[in-house]
Amino acid sequence: MNSPGQHTPVRPGDRSWWERRLDADHSLGLRLTLASVATFLVLVPFGLLAVLVLGAWPPLHDLDATVTHALHGYALDHPAWVRAMTVWTNVFGPGPLRIAALAVVVWLWHRRARRLALWVVTTMAVGGLLGALLKLLVGRHRPDLLDPVARAAGFAFPSGHALNAALAAGVLLLVFLPFTRDRPGSRLALWLAAVLLTVVTGWSRIALGVHWTSDVVGGWVLGVAVVAGTAAAFTTWRGQVGLRPTRPATEGVEPELADPDGPRA
Repeated sequence: MNSPGQHTPVRPGDRSWWERRLDADHSLGLRLTLASVATFLVLVPFGLLAVLVLGAWPPLHDLDATVTHALHGYALDHPAWVRAMTVWTNVFGPGPLRIAALAVVVWLWHRRARRLALWVVTTMAVGGLLGALLKLLVGRHRPDLLDPVARAAGFAFPSGHALNAALAAGVLLLVFLPFTRDRPGSRLALWLAAVLLTVVTGWSRIALGVHWTSDVVGGWVLGVAVVAGTAAAFTTWRGQVGLRPTRPATEGVEPELADPDGPRA
């Protein structure tokens, strides 16, 4: 029997599901709960946008049409602009970005960062499959313009170029951030490169008239959500194997990658 003033220890099985989810020391506790909530909140605007696209919400349709026709008129009057956007959209299309991600995977594997390599593969694969599935489910048609300056096949929402640019930029950013430790200028440059890759690639699809603006925004949001979700899962694994918590936005998902001894496999 406990003496007065003593508290009976609470066994793990006696705690409620909610208490276990908010336990910072539990393997599936607070960290994973917060990460799951954050990922869900990122997906909310994507879900709302998808509903508006499926419902052909007039204000969204009018906005898409206005932007598309304005940029199409500019493209018809500026062939050099079309050539520049075409080069960019081809160089940073899904195929080349997947090849770049594969090169990073091979490099990570040789550095014995095998779990990180699998994270890169998982992020790119999950995002790509989700994008392809959602295109089929939504079934939105691309802009049908007179005298088009470019053509593309398949459904429109979400934009595969915008999605894969966000995935690749997020992956490369979180992999290479450890090498910018104590170098704020390099960290800023890496962030700017990631944002530039994402934004200009998506913009090129609107400028060439092969996607609506909402297609591109949907691709960006979905890409960010996938990167956030897989990064949260990777961070949770770190806690399970006894590695310290990380701040992915400033030091990447595996800070030990830049250490002389390298990361754990």
